[in-house]
Amino acid sequence: MTSRERVLNAINHKESELPLDLGATPSSGISAIGYNKLKSALGIKDGHTRVYDVVQQVAQVEDSVIDKLGVDVIDIGRAFNTDDNDWYDVTLSDGSNAQYPTWFRPVKEGDRYNCYDEDGDLIASMPGGATFFDQTCFPYIDGYPDNYKDLDKAMNKVLWNKLAHSPWDNAGRPDFYEQLRKKAIYLREHTDKALMIVCGCNLFEWGTFLRRMDNFLMDIYTDPDLVEGLLDALMEKHLETLKNVCEAVGDVVDILRFGDDLGMDTGMFMSKDKYREIFKPRHKLLNEYVHTHSNMKTLLHSCGSVYPIIDDLIEAGYDILNPVQTTARDMDPETLKREFGKDITFWGGGCNTRTILNRGTAQEVYDYTARMIEIFSKDGGFVFNQEHNILPDVPAENMLAMYKAVNDCRNR
Repeated sequence: MTSRERVLNAINHKESELPLDLGATPSSGISAIGYNKLKSALGIKDGHTRVYDVVQQVAQVEDSVIDKLGVDVIDIGRAFNTDDNDWYDVTLSDGSNAQYPTWFRPVKEGDRYNCYDEDGDLIASMPGGATFFDQTCFPYIDGYPDNYKDLDKAMNKVLWNKLAHSPWDNAGRPDFYEQLRKKAIYLREHTDKALMIVCGCNLFEWGTFLRRMDNFLMDIYTDPDLVEGLLDALMEKHLETLKNVCEAVGDVVDILRFGDDLGMDTGMFMSKDKYREIFKPRHKLLNEYVHTHSNMKTLLHSCGSVYPIIDDLIEAGYDILNPVQTTARDMDPETLKREFGKDITFWGGGCNTRTILNRGTAQEVYDYTARMIEIFSKDGGFVFNQEHNILPDVPAENMLAMYKAVNDCRNR
């Protein structure tokens, strides 16, 4: 069975060999510091630790690690920035080595690393010793504009857009979509891995990026018309992006990844009714477009306690849910699998990254992972991944214990 077949069988709820993801999305990967630990533990001494998602400081997983662990899915963004001249050497906060893309040049100012745009505005900052850049510019913090003719400019002052990971850091090239297709076809022909494209198309999150979280949460209740006006402008942009993506790679790529964090630890960011009123109809349109104009399955990345709306996410057309944050309220693995396991694929939930993977013993990690695999993998509908990225504090022996549990499941 090929890797692609494993993944597609899982999405189609067919029980087969357990598929594994590490790094197919910037929310299912590994921090650069953690990646250096993992490579050392695997005995891999060559290659480079390349920080392809500079905001989260996440490494691009190399073929040597993919092969060693038996990873089944890759992001087509890895086909860009492949020349050594696309990268330069840096030292991470723990003293280990890595590389940044040449377009990313944070400025060391005092005890912080700061990023400025071409207007001189500070758009991102990271304290020395930290491992994540924070957003510092909120273009609509003082209120909504009269129109959205300058929406592109506003969005480009948000770090998630300005400091985009591959392939989108190449999106300004006039031949971008032509190259996207060419590189995706090359991966399709030269690997048996399932192919992922990370496409974003966030709605709720873009509101928080532009207005700031506190303001946008209040706006949903106090100024819903203004919120919907912004969302309609975003939908125009998102549907144009989806049109281009579907035309370029809709017959080549297997999975398109959307993003919209709708939950927190203790519940939803909004009521179920508000989700249904404002966001669900637009999410449904995004899914319908992809499913109508391509062969791709759709994955929603949403952290937190989204149990109250999983049935709505299924109705909106999402095929896959990630990262399955079982540490959040009402996200009990057995309940999720029993109530929704026939209708949506769980991509994640394989190991708790908050208290188990980083703080447990290797045996506790192995036992926990084996238990999650047992719960989620029954009757298909499960792709193994830990809950969100592997962070710098995770011991290498715990990573190996997690992957041993995956391998042991595969060999049973």
